[in-house]
Amino acid sequence: MTGIVTAAAPAELTVECRTLEVEDPPGIRLVLVQALAKGDRDELAAETATELGIDAVIPWQSERSIVRWKGERAAKAHAKWQSVVTAAAKQARRAWIPEVRDAVDTAGLQRTVSAADLAIILHEDAVRPLRQVLETWRNSGLAPGDGEGNGDGASEVLLIVGPEGGISPREVTKLCDAGAVTALLGHHVLRSSTAGPAATVLASDVLGRW
Repeated sequence: MTGIVTAAAPAELTVECRTLEVEDPPGIRLVLVQALAKGDRDELAAETATELGIDAVIPWQSERSIVRWKGERAAKAHAKWQSVVTAAAKQARRAWIPEVRDAVDTAGLQRTVSAADLAIILHEDAVRPLRQVLETWRNSGLAPGDGEGNGDGASEVLLIVGPEGGISPREVTKLCDAGAVTALLGHHVLRSSTAGPAATVLASDVLGRW
């Protein structure tokens, strides 16, 4: 929307709308599965990924996560993440505010992986580069707009990032058994707060979102 300010007050701004554009949701949704991490690095990942175009964020209570969401703290932490993501979306002037979904443990993430069109674990021991994994899926005919998996014609790609201590081998096995694949993101080991945003940029380019 574009418009002109017609009145201003300390707690109020009146804008006259001149033009209105409708932006359709993307045909391929990118979802960041961010493991809870210490030092607010998980929040930073969600914030930066939102500015770069992520469509949803899933907090993940992984085995090696030092931070724990329990009881009242879980509700407050979730609300804070949503506030951070909302502010980042406004900063980036996005038409859509990403949803912060309910936090999941590894069992819950397995179910989410099973329902996704593509689930990628960003892992330093992976063999195939992330670009190759994305290009193979893109050229397979399964993405986008096949109507599979989500019921609305959109495809959903999960980008799974572990905590500072990394994803445990047992979790990698469980997630791969549920349908996930591993991918290598660059030649260097990235922090938990950096991997998700970096993957969002690459996926947006390869999948034609940019």
